[in-house]
Amino acid sequence: MAHSPDHDPIPLLEARGLVFARNDEVVFGPIDFRLMAGEVVLVEGDNGAGKTTLLKVLSGLLVAEAGEIRLNGDALTLARLSHQVALLGHLAGLKGDLTAEENLRFAIGLGGLRAGITPVLALGSVGLEGYEDVPVRQLSAGQRKRVALARLLLVPAALWLLDEPYANLDRGGIELVNRLLDEHARRGGAALVTSHGAYAFTSGTPRRLPLRRAA
Repeated sequence: MAHSPDHDPIPLLEARGLVFARNDEVVFGPIDFRLMAGEVVLVEGDNGAGKTTLLKVLSGLLVAEAGEIRLNGDALTLARLSHQVALLGHLAGLKGDLTAEENLRFAIGLGGLRAGITPVLALGSVGLEGYEDVPVRQLSAGQRKRVALARLLLVPAALWLLDEPYANLDRGGIELVNRLLDEHARRGGAALVTSHGAYAFTSGTPRRLPLRRAA
């Protein structure tokens, strides 16, 4: 029996003809890709290929020159981003004067709360039990990265966009990122990840999305 495309699963994320340009110069594109629920995909490319830019476009921080982005089959809009897409960029996006727990509660106010988790449980899951009341400015770079990872655990967003999540982490932190990605995928979430780390994805081999500089 012929397979009907009408019964194909809907991608969690889909990009069609996506192009980004800066100062009238194309940075990347056009590109087409699909990200299914349960997938972790590594975005590969040389410096300047637009890996970070792609994640910013997908998170709504930058506007594409052309193309279409769909989330669960529907056009991605700014109104849908805060609760359905979580971005972890080069900067942790934490407020230094707030404690680790206060930063997480602030994130819940913006992006909602996933069932079965609390800020204290999330901090414990990333190895920061006992640091709930410590101002973020007093934490090391690796500890701040762990607070940002705890924030991912709290929000109900199915799509994670992780830009260099292994930076500033020791081997234990790298293994933590892999574990969090595995658990997120098993819950039916998906992730796009950029990384130059030699220890990235020690838990498996993800599908790769090559990104090349525009000619």
